[in-house]
Amino acid sequence: MPSPEQNNWRKYVPGGPSPMPPDARRRVLTFAIILFIIGFIVINSLFSTKNVKDLNYSTLLTDAKAQKVVSASLNNNTGVLTGQLSDGTNYSTNGPVPVLSDEIATLRSDNVAVTFASPSSLAATLLPYLIWILIFGGFMYFLSRQARGQMNGMMSVGRSKAKQFNQDRPTTTFADVAGYLGVKQEINEVVEFLKTPGRYAAMGALIPKGILLVGPPGTGKTMLARAVAGEAGVPFFSVSGSDFMEMFVGVGASRVRDLFSTARKQSPAIVFIDEIDSIGRKRGAGVGGGHDEREQTLNQMLSEMDGFDPAEGVVVIAATNRPDVLDPALLRPGRFDRQIVVPLPDLDERLPILEVHSKGKPLDATVSLEMVARGTPGMSGADLANLVNESALHAVRRHSETISMEDFESARDRVMMGQQRDSMVLHDDERERIAFHESGHALLAYVLDKTDPLHKITIIPRGMALGVTMTLPEEDRYIMSRQHLEDSLCMRMGGRVAELLVYGDLSTGAADDLQRNTELARRMVREWGMSKEIGPMAWGSNNQVFLGEDLMHTRDYSDHTSQIIDDEVERILREQESRAIEVLTLHRRGLESLTRALLEHETIDGEAAAQLIDEAHGEPVHPAGTRTVSALGLRRSSAKDVEGSSNGNVAPTPAPVPATVPTWQPPTLPAV
Repeated sequence: MPSPEQNNWRKYVPGGPSPMPPDARRRVLTFAIILFIIGFIVINSLFSTKNVKDLNYSTLLTDAKAQKVVSASLNNNTGVLTGQLSDGTNYSTNGPVPVLSDEIATLRSDNVAVTFASPSSLAATLLPYLIWILIFGGFMYFLSRQARGQMNGMMSVGRSKAKQFNQDRPTTTFADVAGYLGVKQEINEVVEFLKTPGRYAAMGALIPKGILLVGPPGTGKTMLARAVAGEAGVPFFSVSGSDFMEMFVGVGASRVRDLFSTARKQSPAIVFIDEIDSIGRKRGAGVGGGHDEREQTLNQMLSEMDGFDPAEGVVVIAATNRPDVLDPALLRPGRFDRQIVVPLPDLDERLPILEVHSKGKPLDATVSLEMVARGTPGMSGADLANLVNESALHAVRRHSETISMEDFESARDRVMMGQQRDSMVLHDDERERIAFHESGHALLAYVLDKTDPLHKITIIPRGMALGVTMTLPEEDRYIMSRQHLEDSLCMRMGGRVAELLVYGDLSTGAADDLQRNTELARRMVREWGMSKEIGPMAWGSNNQVFLGEDLMHTRDYSDHTSQIIDDEVERILREQESRAIEVLTLHRRGLESLTRALLEHETIDGEAAAQLIDEAHGEPVHPAGTRTVSALGLRRSSAKDVEGSSNGNVAPTPAPVPATVPTWQPPTLPAV
């Protein structure tokens, strides 16, 4: 932890120059001292040797006989002779010590003014030693300051690193958080309790000691906590779970004690712990009993929240996206009394989120944020913020003064499909194979009944894909039926089957499709009970287990059951492959027409693809209305559908999709 001296540099007058950190000041000061000493020595030597001519002693005596020497000054201590020649040049020479009296008499006889100098000043004698003493003393003082700072840091290592906010520093409020009315209501209840505890005390209500915000990444859990800091009229302490961990054993527990001790002194108060799963994992996890430092930190937190001396008037708000790994003692009532789920926003919540992030941006009059919200299912609040920012960047690249729907469309393609790779050059035969592959996906996405509506097809490489077929759900979906899953499997088989029908062989382009299909079919059999051979049983996935949770146990079924699961997965995938072959064979002309259009235009929207497939088929595949979504809009309906709804007639049913086997039905239960 930084020492008080190190923290002082952060205090400065607003609007003034930014102060320099103490470490930087020390480095600059040390460099300046060294530079001054070197400059002093160099300049002194330059001035001392300026216009001075070095002579040999015998040469000096010869020049004196030739009347070329005017004066000579003799240093009795060093024997150095300095003086001036007849041409005005200064000279210097080393004579014998002591100088012979005969030579002095000879110089005087040659009209040389001889003088004697005996410098015996104590300051001049001690000055060189004094300089080195000062340099050494300054160096030792610098080392002592460094050591004192390190000792202060070691002595304060157990102090909490929490940042304190008070009511004079509101940043984000609930008005800045769009949607999540239920979540804000529960959190605001805690804020109101801390502001006016008398109202709740009159009813005998106790304040919750802990609130756990649970949700996927990017849903705004930390922003909700910042809103609490802005709304609360009580001290607010914010700290990350990783701030408790240190290389010294016991530091985390000491910081927890210091945090709650500080919060008690200013109670009522709120403590926010972000990413609490970093210290709140289940105890005993890992080989050898787990991380002792982490477990001590967790034990101290459990004791502070509801132990022998619980923290009264202190509410703990924590956030995590991994509630499954938290210790059960942390989740029990009395510690975290409430678990508030912060899910991905639905349609009604995505629109206000987009409005918040679009505030202050020049939107074109044609922009419909409602259409953008409908075309972005499954996006979190962070994804929507990124989408708006990417659309603004795209508008700048177009040199446009406003953000249009085209910018939102391009931004969504970049977010969902990746950056367009214009530098990749494909051969003609590769482009044709990719076009057939994507056309197979697109045709099945349009023809099958339970797939998501077709939105866009492109053979321009984006991200890690050489081509993309994009579908969008019409509305938020929370559960999926078996028929929807089977149609999704069949649609992903479309690329592989199209290559097989056209070229008679396969390529590596279907690797990702096969991997996703195999995983989905395995979950249908193992987890969702969608196989009559397995029946109403479910087993967890084979993903990496959490250390300490059945470390050496990877499955809870026999080898015979494992073989049945593999057989059922294979059966489902082969059935859907056969189904895809039959549908693509029936619509072969539509497949070829769609491929030619892709090779010509490279990108086709869902409406144009539907028109090509209908024309090649000779009649609308879906008489009740096309199943496409174009330009971030809603599902388009045909004229027949509109007419049928206006005169009261029932719209015709969609054309049946051929299948090789009848749809599986659950067994009939016997009558009781």
